[in-house]
Amino acid sequence: MKMKRLLTTLALVVVVIIAGCKKDTFKETVGVCPLVVTTDPLNLATGVPLNKIITATFNENMNAATITPTSFTIEAGAKGAALVTGTITYAGMTATFTPASPLTANTTYTGTLKSTIKDLKGNSLQGNSAQGDYIWTFKTGSIPTVSSTSPVNNETGVLFNKVITAVFSEAMDPLTITTANVTLANGATAVPGAVTYTGTTVSFTPTANLLPGTLYTATITTGARNVPGIPLATNYVWSFTTSAIPTVILADPLNLATVVALNKVIRATFSEVMDPLTITAANFTLKNGVTPVAGAVTYAGLIASFTPTVNLLPGTLYTATITNGVKNVPGVPMAANFVWTFTTAAAPTVILADPLNLATNVALNKVVRATFSEAMDPLTITGTSFTLFNGVTQVAGAVTYAGTIASFTPTVSLLAGTTYTATVTTLAKSVPGIPMASNFVWTFTTIPAVTFTLNVTAVNGTVVKNPSQVSYNNGDIVQLTATADPGYVFSSWSGDLAGIISPATILMNANKNVTANFTLIAAVCPTVVPLGLSGNYAIYAESGISTTGSTSVIGDMGINPSAATFITGFGLILPAGGAFSSSSLVTGNIYAPGYANPTPANLVTATTDMTTAYTTANGLTIPAPVNEFMAGNLNGQTLTAGIYKWSTNVSVTNGIILDGGADPCSTFILQIAGGLTVANGAIITLQNGAQAKNIFWVVAGSSAALGTTVDFSGNILCKGLISLNTGAKVLGRLMSQTAVTLDAATVTFP
Repeated sequence: MKMKRLLTTLALVVVVIIAGCKKDTFKETVGVCPLVVTTDPLNLATGVPLNKIITATFNENMNAATITPTSFTIEAGAKGAALVTGTITYAGMTATFTPASPLTANTTYTGTLKSTIKDLKGNSLQGNSAQGDYIWTFKTGSIPTVSSTSPVNNETGVLFNKVITAVFSEAMDPLTITTANVTLANGATAVPGAVTYTGTTVSFTPTANLLPGTLYTATITTGARNVPGIPLATNYVWSFTTSAIPTVILADPLNLATVVALNKVIRATFSEVMDPLTITAANFTLKNGVTPVAGAVTYAGLIASFTPTVNLLPGTLYTATITNGVKNVPGVPMAANFVWTFTTAAAPTVILADPLNLATNVALNKVVRATFSEAMDPLTITGTSFTLFNGVTQVAGAVTYAGTIASFTPTVSLLAGTTYTATVTTLAKSVPGIPMASNFVWTFTTIPAVTFTLNVTAVNGTVVKNPSQVSYNNGDIVQLTATADPGYVFSSWSGDLAGIISPATILMNANKNVTANFTLIAAVCPTVVPLGLSGNYAIYAESGISTTGSTSVIGDMGINPSAATFITGFGLILPAGGAFSSSSLVTGNIYAPGYANPTPANLVTATTDMTTAYTTANGLTIPAPVNEFMAGNLNGQTLTAGIYKWSTNVSVTNGIILDGGADPCSTFILQIAGGLTVANGAIITLQNGAQAKNIFWVVAGSSAALGTTVDFSGNILCKGLISLNTGAKVLGRLMSQTAVTLDAATVTFP
């Protein structure tokens, strides 16, 4: 009976299992509920890639017809949020949802497999929710970003050996951090290098140092992905500029400078701000030969200064060096040592004494002079530094200084037959402040007290002497009267004028040869070519004046707008605060922009006046021009006053004559469209009143070239270069709208 009841109970259980669906261990004999075994992504998964294909795997084969967009859904957000569109497939025991577009970053998604999904027996899916659906969630990963770079964007002064780095917002897939996705370029040129990745930092190490002062662009492409496989949203691009190599842009004194003051502070100006810690006595040195000069090194602004402990030696070559141990603020050194030399001013000397040492028969009204080897400080040429003695008795007198000559003018005449001692002491100093090495002393003896003879001549006039005797004793006074011939006026006395009392009274102190000079009364001529202020200069140019050899310029020189540095070969000497400089080659003043007022304004006006003069002279048409005279070959020709015009070049082979026709106002205008060439040895001869100041060679071509030993007269107004070869002489003005070059030439203001 008990056995029968047991069998009945088992049969009822089997019927229940077969009729329904529940989990059971009797899989071979009873129905099994369809279940979700696993999902991909798993429930609560994070960092899911945006291109993720979502799958659900069941515990048995399912009826594919029940797996539809209605029964298998993905929602962006919690249950009930917006549905994600996609396609659904089923294979094996796995259902697959492929989103139509990438998922949204950093978003929680809800997956739902509804209970309407059935297995092949028609059993419904057993879910994990109250509704019977299977629900799970997952969260996508964030889009990676670059959070920082080194160098930062637009950084300047970057070192040449810089390793370029970028830090990501999260861990990246190392396989995507490659030279294909991390690049560095100089313009369109790729920079070779190695890419490494550690933690969240990528590093690009260039194969060779970067170029100085160059803009570089670094790029991380969207090929770089994070560990879940999410790429950067866009290429990340930044740029930076490497530091320029610092240089010395100005040395003071300049390289090869001469006549440098003995108390000079040596300075170097850099192209950029330097690291003060590198501006040291080890990196900034001064040497006399191989002997280091002691001194202190300082740095301020852009300027490094070397201050010698004691004054430099006179007439000595020094070498200053700034090594490439100096660096700019970013730490970039100079490319090479910067080395320059200069020579200190030599101790001045007296190179000529007048009278000469041990001279005899010196005139009693003699002005005693000392010519120095260089320009001296006028404040040091005084009655204390320049003295004259008769034995132990000091001679009273006035001391003056001009050019390089100091003059001692005795207050009263010297005594006859007396030995005098002149002394220039070490109190006399050159412009740089250097004293003479020792006193310069010389002696001379005046003329003896004897009887002398006066010989009188006259030029363009007559001389009457009173009294009429021929021989005179020393100290006698002779009255001379000068009478001018018609057309002349008395101008001056010349010759032996020792002891002159008035223009016509001579005090006899030596054998006399006295000449009365007369000046031709100048006619008042009309201004044909207005030179303005430019007419004050023997040489005037806009871009440069240069010379080689023993050139002599008698008259002033000027340059504008180019600076005084474009006047070369003259050894300019500019006193502190001076309005003009001087040169041993120029008897006159030299003017340039940057000198003291009123020079700059005067030069601007002179430049304008020179252009106006050129334009005026080139445009004159009255009297009517003689066109194409001798086809431009003027050799051996005689030209009378007037205007001559050529459309070609003009040449002078041996020489020409300019005949003034006895008219002191005769004017010659030679308008040349091409260039002017005056052959070696050619002579421009003036006759019958023709004057150099009234002759204008107007040259529109590229140059006016005067050959060797040319003897030239007139003013050259030239658009281009004016060149004078060796030994050429000019009586006139050289006025160029570019440059003037001289080679042992002579220019005399007309």
